[in-house]
This record gives sequence, structure tokens and C-alpha cells, in this order.
Amino acid sequence: MSRDITQAFKEANKYVDLIEKNDADITREEREMVAKETVENFRNHVNKGFLEYRKSVTEENSFAVTEWTGQGSILKDILGREYIDLLGGFGLYTYGIRHPKIVAAVKAQLDRSPQYSQEMLDPLRAKLAQVIGMITPGDIQYGFFANSGTEAVEGAMKLAKFYTGKKGFIAMLKGFHGKTLGSLSLMGKDVYRQPLLPLLEGVQHAPFGDADAVERILKANAAVGNDIAGIVAEPIQGEAGAIVPPDDFWPRLRELCDNYGVLLIADEVQTGFGRTGKIFGVDHWGVTPDIMCFGKALGGGVVPMSGFFSTPKIWEVMEPNPFMHTTTTGGNPIACAAALAAITVLQAEDLPGQAAQKGEYVKGRLSELKEKYPGILEKITGKGLLIGMEFISDEIGYQLAAGLFARGVITAGTLTNAKCIRFEPALNIPMETLDRALDTLEEVFKEIKA
Repeated sequence: MSRDITQAFKEANKYVDLIEKNDADITREEREMVAKETVENFRNHVNKGFLEYRKSVTEENSFAVTEWTGQGSILKDILGREYIDLLGGFGLYTYGIRHPKIVAAVKAQLDRSPQYSQEMLDPLRAKLAQVIGMITPGDIQYGFFANSGTEAVEGAMKLAKFYTGKKGFIAMLKGFHGKTLGSLSLMGKDVYRQPLLPLLEGVQHAPFGDADAVERILKANAAVGNDIAGIVAEPIQGEAGAIVPPDDFWPRLRELCDNYGVLLIADEVQTGFGRTGKIFGVDHWGVTPDIMCFGKALGGGVVPMSGFFSTPKIWEVMEPNPFMHTTTTGGNPIACAAALAAITVLQAEDLPGQAAQKGEYVKGRLSELKEKYPGILEKITGKGLLIGMEFISDEIGYQLAAGLFARGVITAGTLTNAKCIRFEPALNIPMETLDRALDTLEEVFKEIKA
């Protein structure tokens, strides 16, 4: 592709004009243009591999399904076709798409100041940190805000190394914590790690849910003088297929960390803020981690946001030089406005309670389908509205996702378990919409040959 600055400005202006139009004023010709150009631009300028990966959900008839708008639990493509969203942006849309209260707070702050000067004290970041300190377990009090979940995990790893003076970590097989190099070092699946080795040294893996295995690693490392800074785990493994550990796992991790002088790091990026039926995943077991990582739902599904939080004792190492870990855009005013509004919605709509109730309902309906259509669904996993449907084979999982999409329901597989389809809608999804999606699911079950 040759350089063409004039044409670049024309293309940018064309889409700015389109963005500023009312939807009712966008012509059919313009909509078809967007659908066509989006496929071309992904192929030529983003990654053509995405088009192949999303083949079952990319093309329908002659025009690609090109996302354009949404509200609540309904997405619309550029041509106006509607889809029930059971994917929830991989946990991003905990509050639904464009929740009115969150959007209103962001719009109001946008009119005041979208970013901060970097020199003055910013009140929204300070207030959000106070609020999160109040809703987290134990004496977690101080935090740092960033933009994505992997940044939160990276920050937590740095803090653990900084505080303990140690370099090693224990992570979980099939765990997922992001794809920047530090987070990737914790990853529990080889396909994303192996091409980039060597990663951070000193990371060892244990089976998720097996506290005895974690203890053996700690004992062995202590015996040979290897230093372990922290144990990193998701309360419930999301990308592995909504895997819930035994009830003694998290309490034993807490005990082991105390006994060996190791920090316990909970990656709540996907489980946090109501998703599993409690405000945080660790609340199911009454455990207080040393460091907690947040993301996805933190920004209310409106502005990207993440963070990592810890105790006053641990955070002391950050005080002599507060510039040891910084970001230009993390914790910006519009992100903090979104997060503060989201937390008010969490409480006002009792989203953890909704997740718990609806999750039990969904698992009940799925159990009925499992019995009614044998040889398709192997097991049902998860808590709240972080649910995994594990099928007999990858092929059946693919058939199900494609069949749902063809009928206007969006879902997807999990990143480290190909035959597991996720059920992760907004926590406030209306029961009528939920039932419609589950009825559609049964239609697809009827067509699948076991």
C-alpha cells in the first residue's frame, strides 16, 4: 500500500461525518458501504486471521455482520439486524450495553474534562480509590488505575516483587491473566506462551484447585532457596471454562501464603463486580487476598479501565518514589466517572443478587437440556452468570455457537478450552430475553446430532 496522505484525510472525514449523523439519517447505501469496507479493512489493515477465526459469525448472506449499536442485552449490526448478547464482551458488559446512568455520568464528565493535567490532584480518581477500598475485603485500601486487565496484573506482579524482594511466582494451569509479557508468563496454556519463550523467569504452575500441589511447590522451592513473591490465581477460572475450585482451595492458599511469607494475588478481572453472584469472586470463600486485580466491568462497559489494589503495609513501598509505576491515561476522569456510576448501579440493581438468581435458573435449564438431549452437553460449570457449557467435542461447540448466531444469539468459546461455550450475559438481562435465548438454545440442540 502506497502512502497517500490526502486520501487518508478523506477517509477519516468520511467516517467522522458518519459518526456524527443520526442513525435515522444514515442511508442503506452508506450502511452497506460500512459492512463491505469493514471486511476489507480487517483483511488489509488489522489481521486477516480474524476473518477466518470468526467465519461462523462474520458473514451472513452478502454482507458482513458489522457491529454498530446496542442497548441492554441487544446488539444491532449496521444493517439493523438484532442479536441477543450472551457473550457480554467477555465480561465487559456486566451492567449491559450503554447503561443510561453510566453513559450520563461519562457524558457529563466529558463536557467538564476528559483527561487530567498530570500535575493537579484529580478528585474522581481519589474518590474511586476510596470507594473501592470500602467494598473490598479486609484492609485493602490503596490502588492504582490503568486501562486493561493485563496492565492490572503486570502492576500486581511488580508490587509483589517490589515488596517481597523476591522474583518467583506460582500460577495455575489453564489460567489466563492477559497477554503482555509478565501476564503471559503466568498463562497456563502453551499455545500462547511457547512461540515467545523465554518469558519471565521463576514462574511455576500448579493444577487449579489443587492446594496440595501448590504446597509441594512451595516446600520444594523453600528447600533449595528459590524465592516466591506471590501466588496468582483467578477465584474462578474464566477462560478455562468457568471452573470453580474446591471450597477449601482459596482458604488453603491464604494459609499457605501466610506460612511461607508469600503474597496472595487474586485476579478478579473477569469475576469482579458481581459476575459470580458476590461482589468479588473471593467473597464466596471469605478470603482476603494481599493484592486484587480488577478490569472489564470496572469501567461500566463504557470506558476501558482496570486497577490493582493492596493493603497499607504492602503499599508503603510505593510511597518513597510514587513514580515507580505510572500511566498517562489510567484513572482518567471519564473512566473514573464511569466506574463510580457503575458501582452505584451495582448496588441499586443488586447485580450480584441478580447474577446468583439468574445463574441458578440458567444452570437448571441447561441441566434439563443435558438430560433431554444426551450425548451433546458433557457438563455445566461456573457460578452466577459466569457459566461454561462444556460439550462432548470441539465440533459440537462450534455447531452450537454457529447455530445460535444464525438465530440471532451471540456467544463464543473460551480461550483455553475450545469445547467450552461461555454463557456470560449482562447481569441485568431481562428474564424474558434470557428465556428467549434459552429457547433458541434448545432449537439448536434439536438440530445437533450427538
